Amino acid sequence: MSNFNLLRSEAAARKARVSVHHYDVDLDLCQAADLSIPGFSSRTIIKFSATGTAGTFLDFIGLSVESVELNGEQLNVADVVDAQRINLPTLAADNEVTVCATAAYSSSGEGLHRFVDPADGQTYTYTQYEPADARRVFANFEQPDLKAPFTFHVTANSDWEVASNQSITNRAELPETGASRWDFATTAPISTYITTILAGPYFKAQDHFSMVFGDESSHPGETLEIPLAAYCRASLAPHFDTAEIFKVTKAGLKYFNELFDFPYPFGKYDQAFVPEYNLGAMENPGLVTFTEAYIYTSRTTDTAYQRRATTIMHEMAHMWFGDLVTMSWWDDLWLKESFADFMGNLAVAEATPWGPKAWTMFASQRKAWAYTQDQLPTTHPITADIPDLEAAKANFDGITYAKGASALKQLVAYVGQDAFVAGSREYFKTHQYSNTKLNDLLAPLSAASGRDLSEWAKLWLQTSGMSTLAPSIKTADGKIASLSIRQDAIDPITGLEALRPHRLTVGIFMYDAGSLVRTHSITLDVAGEVTEVPRAAGLPTPDLLLINDEDHSYAKVRFDAGSLATALTAVKTIADPLSRSLVWSALWNATRDALLPAEQYLAAVVDQAGGDSDISLLQTLADNALEALNSYCPAANRPAARERLIAGVTTHLANAVPSSDEQLVWARTLARLGRGTDSLIKFSRALLSGRAVPTGLSVDGSLRWLLWQQLAARGAATKQELDAELAANTTAEYRASHCTAIAALPDVQLKSLRWMEIVEEETLSNQLLGATIAGFTMAGPDLLDPYTEPYFQAIERVWNGRSLEIAGRIVRGLFPAHQDLLPGTEPERHPVVVRTDAWLGSTTTAAHGLRRIVLEQRDQLVRALRAQAQQA
Repeated sequence: MSNFNLLRSEAAARKARVSVHHYDVDLDLCQAADLSIPGFSSRTIIKFSATGTAGTFLDFIGLSVESVELNGEQLNVADVVDAQRINLPTLAADNEVTVCATAAYSSSGEGLHRFVDPADGQTYTYTQYEPADARRVFANFEQPDLKAPFTFHVTANSDWEVASNQSITNRAELPETGASRWDFATTAPISTYITTILAGPYFKAQDHFSMVFGDESSHPGETLEIPLAAYCRASLAPHFDTAEIFKVTKAGLKYFNELFDFPYPFGKYDQAFVPEYNLGAMENPGLVTFTEAYIYTSRTTDTAYQRRATTIMHEMAHMWFGDLVTMSWWDDLWLKESFADFMGNLAVAEATPWGPKAWTMFASQRKAWAYTQDQLPTTHPITADIPDLEAAKANFDGITYAKGASALKQLVAYVGQDAFVAGSREYFKTHQYSNTKLNDLLAPLSAASGRDLSEWAKLWLQTSGMSTLAPSIKTADGKIASLSIRQDAIDPITGLEALRPHRLTVGIFMYDAGSLVRTHSITLDVAGEVTEVPRAAGLPTPDLLLINDEDHSYAKVRFDAGSLATALTAVKTIADPLSRSLVWSALWNATRDALLPAEQYLAAVVDQAGGDSDISLLQTLADNALEALNSYCPAANRPAARERLIAGVTTHLANAVPSSDEQLVWARTLARLGRGTDSLIKFSRALLSGRAVPTGLSVDGSLRWLLWQQLAARGAATKQELDAELAANTTAEYRASHCTAIAALPDVQLKSLRWMEIVEEETLSNQLLGATIAGFTMAGPDLLDPYTEPYFQAIERVWNGRSLEIAGRIVRGLFPAHQDLLPGTEPERHPVVVRTDAWLGSTTTAAHGLRRIVLEQRDQLVRALRAQAQQA
């Protein structure tokens, strides 16, 4: 196995022998703007102690290592350096090692990413390390439980902004070079993966946060002063709504400092919005990085701003859950990500004007991600088995984030929020600046709640899969005679029954003046295979019965026959947005499970979605409708179903309030629907030319490019037109959109060129690679079928030859996922499924991460084919 893939056992052995006391890191980025220079100078001085004299190793992935000095002795580089490691052969009790090396600039978003802004030609850099890419920038002990203080120094162009985790202590100009050297204050003890550097001609806005702790805190009268800054590329500055960003930031700092009763421990709080970012954001203490997609250059919805606020809160929660207290190894990744996901939504719900909308978005979007991930063959417990870094990279998924957050939401319902907060406070005090495992958190939570949470943890955190909850209702004389809830739950890994305790609410809804109104709520504990609900007896027969109303638990919910009929015809009349979202979620899960025909789901969207006041839910319904049409609807039925959906969406667009978020959602949906039909070409051309534009609809950059991509996919746009659109407004966002449109052109030769760019060449950055893949796959079987066999021939070579980020994008993005069930064929006998199985059977020694992606893509394909078979 390549040393690139650090093993958990190796990390544990190193942790048992090594304690790190300090890093001093010096980076020279003076020549970053010269793209002919692939790397930069990196010098690291590490002070550490060791038990015994046997050697250890540092991690480093770069262009070259010039020198290694250990305890005053120069080591022979040829003897001690291999491709990913620097071996330190003999240690003393106290050691100092100095590594001088040349690290590589990145175009994949891993390590130190270098980006040239197409708007003005300026060069920007930033770092991204999780889970283990700090070693692409400086030599280190790359594992989360070897924390240490870091002191950074950066030499760069004098007119650049340079930032790191801590504040600048000194800046010295170097007149002979036109550069300057920035020295930064030493950090608190932190893990390597949350250190960070930002350097470039960034626009910088500043503000300040101040608060005084109240008498009820453990710091009465203490004043907390936190300098704030926000960065973006200079060309984005006119769109940078820093006042709103700082408003959310200050609300979060006040909320979390009071809630956790542990003053923010990392000094300043900077936030940088950076280009070509692989993630939504990253919780580097003192300098959080975000995707610049959160800077909106076109008209967007309030939901987009809510999503950004949730991300800001998510990263801020990490300052405590993840940065102050860090998991010992990636097995317990949930200790930071699940908590940040839950806390981010909680903060938006309790500290911002979006309020309860936070939980509606969580239910309709975040949990949907978890439900999808948890039904894949690669599902895993929330506390996962992570034997190496490759597995760690793969586990930043819907289970670790959204299922974990859902389990915590269930835990809060189970023990109460006061006990949950008290246990968390004790956790921070006990383990500050150190590393923890599962039991380190369970102990204070158990003590605060007075409940032994070991059984809860076993059932919720250490088993896989999800429960399905279904009602069994008997009625007589217009009333409920009996009601019970059946739980089905099998751990797909062990094959054993995994029945979980659910603290939940059953909602009883009745028609009242044409609306479905909740008339009764019954809160109870569901446990075991069957749970009786005696309090329901004698209540009027409900028009709709909703298990897990209020969304406290995590489970797939089924309807009784009467409730299903009501849901399909009257879901829009449910006034409560969260309940309405949960009904839609249950309908979608039934569609994905081939229990509800896709065309019935589409009919519900056409009949019931228009005018929904919750835009996050509306966007989810639009996205689901497109997936139901393209994946779950039988090929023979799809053209008619598409036209019915187009007619419905067109009506919703016409009825939407001018300039409303709903209007924008439906316009975007029509643009995406048009990729599969010529019937919308005239409509899209009219919008682009400014004709027949609905009143209030802003046909600006983002919508324009969706329309151009639709036209390109239908062969109704030329390369010259696409080039002219980009030339009229050249930005990084629109350059990527242009790549997608060019790759979507339905031309055999152009598809071949795009395939070569994606698979064989290495010239595309992460963003442009993803954009090209999106366009390449925007085609029918006549253009894509010829690439099925080349895909399976190439993916192992791609995985072994490219970075994890780039390889993952290629393997996942190019899988031949959109297939139609052949008449008289079982889903598992579809040619692409058969070819996938053959590849899996013949490559049993292929990397686990590669096989995981292929297994997941196969499962999604078979699920779609089964849905098609059910409806056919």
